[in-house]
Amino acid sequence: QVQLVESGGGWVQAGGSLRLSCTASGRTDSNFAMGWFRQAPGNEREFVAVMRWSGGSGGRPYYDDSVEGRFAISGDRAKSTVYLQMNSLKPEDTAVYYCALINRPILSSIRQGHLYQYWGQGTQVTVSS
Repeated sequence: QVQLVESGGGWVQAGGSLRLSCTASGRTDSNFAMGWFRQAPGNEREFVAVMRWSGGSGGRPYYDDSVEGRFAISGDRAKSTVYLQMNSLKPEDTAVYYCALINRPILSSIRQGHLYQYWGQGTQVTVSS
């Protein structure tokens, strides 16, 4: 069983920055992806960014178009930790951000949250205008 613990989040004015982190405990597959989804009130959960590791290769990031260029995901595979640096935040980025992990992801489906096996509790990010 894998447990995900998130930290970071909070309140910031538009244009500001926040950093989220998430650490997984428990055994993961050698091929796994770990990252972030978010859900705003009244909206469906949506993909933000994930980092995928496969075998001994370095991590590869995947981003939603809405955050690419503003958010940066990084990770430490040895520590089973990912970070999400969020810059140039907008009010529309306001949401609960969830860390998620999937073992043996299919690349074509890596943005589909319903396929992820493990989820964190979520952390609130609020961006004021």
